[in-house]
Amino acid sequence: METHHINLEETIGKTVGRRLHIGDPVRYGMDLQSKMPRKIFGSMTKGVYKFSSHEEADQWMMDHLLKTART
Repeated sequence: METHHINLEETIGKTVGRRLHIGDPVRYGMDLQSKMPRKIFGSMTKGVYKFSSHEEADQWMMDHLLKTART
């Protein structure tokens, strides 16, 4: 079994990335939850669709999600 040694004297050279300051996490989560369905499904046409199989329905959904993501 290997043992790993940590040098507590070593200083950190560089920090990559940044921390997102969201304020109140509950409010942030509620806002995110309410906005995402409109962003993802907002450009889809509304109505009732009939498909002959689940595979056909899944393909239709994937095509429309990809079209929405590109815009």
